[in-house]
Amino acid sequence: MITASLLGPVDILAQEVVSGVAIIEFVLLGLVIINLAARMIAHRGYVNAAREDGADGVSRSLFLEATDVLIVLGGFYYATVHLHGGVVFATLAVGMFITDFFEFEARLVEARKDAPLERPKAALFASALVFLYIAYQSLFFIIKPLWDAVI
Repeated sequence: MITASLLGPVDILAQEVVSGVAIIEFVLLGLVIINLAARMIAHRGYVNAAREDGADGVSRSLFLEATDVLIVLGGFYYATVHLHGGVVFATLAVGMFITDFFEFEARLVEARKDAPLERPKAALFASALVFLYIAYQSLFFIIKPLWDAVI
């Protein structure tokens, strides 16, 4: 039997693994966790670069930007698998991407003024929202029996 495939071999990510959860949801959860670690490493790098070389030494973290792009692209693909969940996730992911862009610019301004670099609070909040949503989507099957018993 021939099945319709949107993106060929990539469509393996749409397969259900456990209780209606697709592989893409676990992939996105992993990407978001990697993104949180990349965010921490990038901020440490920004602080060290600003301390040693000033504003000229601060440059974007390629690893953080790559994880941001992969999360956004993964969110768009997720929208083809599960429309509602994918659109919500993609919206949150694009918001996180835009927030990261402006947070980096804010760190550059602080470095130019020789002020201590603050944590990227808005980007951390956006990342937390993205993490909470995809964790809810991918790990809900764990608490589903308890949820169904109560509701």
